[in-house]
Amino acid sequence: MALTPRQKEVLDFLVQFSEEHGYAPSFEEIASGVGLASLATVHKHITALEQKGYVRRRFNESRSIEISADYKREERERLRPRTAAEVPLLGRIAAGAPVEAINNPEVLDFSDFSADSNTFALEVRGDSMIEDHILSGDYVLAQRTSEVRDGEIVVALVDGMETTLKRIYREENGAMIRLQPANSEMQPIRVPAEKVQIQGRLLAVLRKYR
Repeated sequence: MALTPRQKEVLDFLVQFSEEHGYAPSFEEIASGVGLASLATVHKHITALEQKGYVRRRFNESRSIEISADYKREERERLRPRTAAEVPLLGRIAAGAPVEAINNPEVLDFSDFSADSNTFALEVRGDSMIEDHILSGDYVLAQRTSEVRDGEIVVALVDGMETTLKRIYREENGAMIRLQPANSEMQPIRVPAEKVQIQGRLLAVLRKYR
């Protein structure tokens, strides 16, 4: 059940005190620890915590407050260090005319994504994908693959040196590739299929506002 900010403060003090001393604090120590003037107020908060299942009191015993095992387990899980997934930031990619992608030793952390070795990040430059809500300055996550379907947003290497982010379409029985921008003011890029290497498929877009 949800706790009020004051109840959470009391509970956190109980946990910290118990872990440091090996026994529960007295009501006087709780009042002093969280800045409460009245023992009656401490009693009110402890009763509320007991009713919500966060603590248990043994009858007629001094320092008898026990933290529930479930709450202790939740706190250990919440505070457990987690290893964030890191993906390499390989360079900048055009969302206008193609530009060369340059290797970059930096990394970006994306803890919500699996640390898959086939995942990489690129920074977008240009406005050709704005109608797909991909803006200049965004970061895109891509899955390294050459197997893509028509209409998917891909990382495409053109002429072996210029990389761009576009929707891909195969034309003329696969002999030609159309790299379609998502900007009605821009023309698609049409090149022979042998001049295009698909390096990845778009997975996600990250936008940083500050």
